[in-house]
Amino acid sequence: MYDRILVPLDGSAPADEALDRAIDLAATADATVYALYVVDERVLHATQLDAGGLVRAYEEEGERIVSEAVEAADPVGVEVVTAVEHGSPHRAILQYAEEVDADLIVMGTHGRRGIERYLLGSVTERVLRMADVPVLTIRSEDSPIEEEESLDADA
Repeated sequence: MYDRILVPLDGSAPADEALDRAIDLAATADATVYALYVVDERVLHATQLDAGGLVRAYEEEGERIVSEAVEAADPVGVEVVTAVEHGSPHRAILQYAEEVDADLIVMGTHGRRGIERYLLGSVTERVLRMADVPVLTIRSEDSPIEEEESLDADA
């Protein structure tokens, strides 16, 4: 089924939930999980702060996050390969997926809608549209869910 499952991580609840799902899938399929953290250089170039110090801080955060992925997978015996890359997140994810020959990408989504989604953009959406392999999106339990309009006659 799957041999190499890529899960991009950013420390958010949706990414953590995607990691849990990727570990479950890997345990079932006897696959390897590739945990990736991307240092978003677009954000770094937009600041006037000490870029070198900020880059190191993001790299350290990334190392911590992917190390936690290894710890999370250890009890079920799933192998995790970790990486911290630099660049535009969706491009780095797609490039890394190609480098490791991933056959599935598992990503969390924040469930943004409307103008918020338009203004903030979505790394998951870009990966979903551009990936050459299947992308499984995991909606966070904390994500807002649009309520369907009532079809009630009183409405």
